[in-house]
Amino acid sequence: MLMLAIISWTTASLEAADKVDYVTQIKPIFTHHCSMCHGAVKQKGGIRVDAGVLIHKGTDDGAIIAPGKADESLLLRAVIGAEGVEKMPKDGKPLSAEQIALLKRWINEGAAYPKEEIIPLDPAKHWAFNVPMKSELPKVKDEAWSKNPIDAFIAAQHEKQGLTPLEEAEPNVWLRRVYLDLIGLPPTEAETAAFVKECGEGQGPGAKGQGSNPQSTIRNPQSAYDRVVEKLLASPRYGERWGRHWMDIWRYSDWYGYQKELRNSQKHIWRWRDWIIESLNADKPYDRMIVEMLAADEAAPTDQDALRATGFLTRNYYKFNRHVWLDSTVEHTGKAFLGLTLNCARCHDHMYDPVSQEEYYKFRAIFEPYQVRYDRVPGGGNDAEKNGLSRAYDAELNAKTFLFERGNDKMPREELVITPGVPKVFVTAARDMSIAQVDLPAEAYYPGMQPLIRESALAAAEKEWKSRLAAVEKTEQPGELLQKQADAAEAELNALKARIAADDARFAAPPSADAGNLAKEAARLSRQAKVVAAEAAEVEARQQVAATEQALANDEKKNAKPVDDAKKKLDAAQKELVKARDTLQKTDDQYAALSAIYPATSTGRRHALAQWITSKKNPLTARVVVNHIWLRHFGSPLVSTVFDFGLSGKPPTHPQLLDWLAVELMEHNWSHKHIHRLIVTSRAYRMASNGVPYGAPSRQGGARATGNAEAPPFRDGAPANPQSAIRDPQSIDPDNTWLWRMNSRRMEAEIVRDSVIHLAGRLDTTMAGPELDENAGLTTYRRSIYYRHAMEKQMVFLEMFDGASPTECYRRAETIAPQQALAMVNSSLSVDMARLIARDLAAKVDAKPDDETSNARFVTAAFARILSRAPSEQERAACLAFLLEQTRILPGNASAKDANETKPGQIKPSSVPSLRAMENFVHVLLNHHEFVTIR
Repeated sequence: MLMLAIISWTTASLEAADKVDYVTQIKPIFTHHCSMCHGAVKQKGGIRVDAGVLIHKGTDDGAIIAPGKADESLLLRAVIGAEGVEKMPKDGKPLSAEQIALLKRWINEGAAYPKEEIIPLDPAKHWAFNVPMKSELPKVKDEAWSKNPIDAFIAAQHEKQGLTPLEEAEPNVWLRRVYLDLIGLPPTEAETAAFVKECGEGQGPGAKGQGSNPQSTIRNPQSAYDRVVEKLLASPRYGERWGRHWMDIWRYSDWYGYQKELRNSQKHIWRWRDWIIESLNADKPYDRMIVEMLAADEAAPTDQDALRATGFLTRNYYKFNRHVWLDSTVEHTGKAFLGLTLNCARCHDHMYDPVSQEEYYKFRAIFEPYQVRYDRVPGGGNDAEKNGLSRAYDAELNAKTFLFERGNDKMPREELVITPGVPKVFVTAARDMSIAQVDLPAEAYYPGMQPLIRESALAAAEKEWKSRLAAVEKTEQPGELLQKQADAAEAELNALKARIAADDARFAAPPSADAGNLAKEAARLSRQAKVVAAEAAEVEARQQVAATEQALANDEKKNAKPVDDAKKKLDAAQKELVKARDTLQKTDDQYAALSAIYPATSTGRRHALAQWITSKKNPLTARVVVNHIWLRHFGSPLVSTVFDFGLSGKPPTHPQLLDWLAVELMEHNWSHKHIHRLIVTSRAYRMASNGVPYGAPSRQGGARATGNAEAPPFRDGAPANPQSAIRDPQSIDPDNTWLWRMNSRRMEAEIVRDSVIHLAGRLDTTMAGPELDENAGLTTYRRSIYYRHAMEKQMVFLEMFDGASPTECYRRAETIAPQQALAMVNSSLSVDMARLIARDLAAKVDAKPDDETSNARFVTAAFARILSRAPSEQERAACLAFLLEQTRILPGNASAKDANETKPGQIKPSSVPSLRAMENFVHVLLNHHEFVTIR
């Protein structure tokens, strides 16, 4: 009664309002509360409420609403929970009084809905759930613009939308763009000058009088562009640049916890980072990369290089809750490789996609058996946990998966054991997941068979024996202890050799016929070695007692404690000797293994999943990866919801292009570099980010505008030239959805830092190795990718510029904050590098104090190095005035004197006013918005 009273009061209070709007007020209620059970995916009771026409249709058993008579409508009675009707929603959050009041008003007003409302399709027909097809290239009017297949699709949309794209970017602009995109470092001034020259005279930065078509004066532009692309793709810097992109997507994080306690991720996970970089540089097929990340232990069980890839799995480790660990694995496997939010089905059936709660747990069951172990590596020493390889393996082959009621791991439905599988919507005869148990080679499940461990153990044992033997031989009367120690070392070496021989027989496939006898011999020699070692220990303890007793006799204070301690040790040694001798009576075959022994088989579940994900019949994988690549070249993806290609995600802006690229990737052996090559040589990629539309006359009367001072081509929606029939693309497509220009975007955090150091000639290009201290990023000069990256362990400079979150970063945010400008102004890194750059440039241009000509050369050189272009006349004049003014005020200004006081470790500023002015000028250029912009 109270609910009815509240609803009546709420309804009365709204009667004076406008009629209820179905689209904005009613449909969201059904979407968020009802469509999970009564929508396109599932129709319990035959009821669908995800479209107005379906609500009116009701079911075969009758209507669910009576327009104009809300109180008689089954739908309203169900959400209220009226007598004799099961209250809805059954499992979810009930509707609020306000929502019920709106629903009642809507029915009483006739339950109107837009006749053009689209009925949601069967999810199985959703564009992303069907295999991509490579359509024919569109026929477009301007064939010259569309020689690259990508451009054909882009140009088709230009024609459809009535858009005229911008002209090509200047060669120097494109060169800087492609350098930053492919290797994350700007070109040198020499590389820029050489490229511009090869493209054609008159095409340089700030050049004047160019024709409206840049192709007109370029001698052989395509070969010049192609050569640059091939050079960059072959550079080891490419893997470092794109490795950081994929580390974002795959949630790379170094280990973190409390002090030295490992709570998240894994030690030595930097080996996975190195694998990513190496794989990209080698252009390892993307499908193979997925197989190795998900199941290298099953697909390549003895390949330590490949096993590093399972860092994708070990990164999800969480010390305190195994369920959190597995939930993260399911969620981010789905998001990273499939563009699916499988995690939304952990507590209940997915609200939008055809993924049931049971199917979520089927997917989890694939990962249920896996755990993390440490393996020894060459050069890593004997303690794998201290310096080894953290890798995934199946530890619990019979681990069971249960469905948790409402996702609560305290409420498992133990009567129902979940078997591994993938959502049914993706399963056809051609796309099913076939699981086969994997029999592992002995070296994989018993590392003691590996030459690395055997040779290390033998070398150590032989070294110990030879050392003890040398001590005996060096002494004229070696005595009982030295001889016993030498005997013990020899016995241990013989026992080790016997254990290795026994292992060879035992772990052969099939086991050797004499495996049993060899095992017994290894066990016997091991027992004998323990006896001799115990005898040596007893002799040493006995001699220690004698030594302490002698010392006591000569001790005036008569401190008996050392004697008592020595006697206790002797007593313990004698007991150990008795125990060791007692074992000589045994005849069993038990001897110590050289390492831990893990399960000899693996479930094969993860390998089956990886093969299913990388199947060319899988509709999602290739689309997802090319979308990520496109995003990082154009600053905007083809599908904006980069980790959600499901029904609640956004559709692609260029669906045919997306599918064409997806198929192209698969047809070319899943090659990343092939897709990069296609993209960066396309006309779409080579467009300017501002300037004049393609084929349009410029404001200067025919000559195309150049340089950074280029202004937008239109004002107030009017063409720059009244005679031109070209419409303002900005007014048609302000968000650049249809790519009529290149998007300008800020450099990622790592590239800002790396570029500053690179321009100063101080970038340390050493590759690979353990993570570096994040606090040393301003005083040491490795690439940013190699510094520690974890929660609360990130370089502050990188955080300031929106560096990747270690927990999830499928698409980086791009903020504009005052702290960023302050970081560039006040950072010791930017100050130090500015001083180094200025000194290098001053030497190259032979700068002289108070010389305007050398100042002009310096300004030109600084623009060329830092911005990859020449200054405009206005910029040149302003810069020269700045240098003169700085030179004038620096000697007598007290603040300038204070500025000479530098922090420890900083590079001191020049004491020569004119050079100090150049240092300040370079620092200003590093703080120019254009420096941190890819345009």
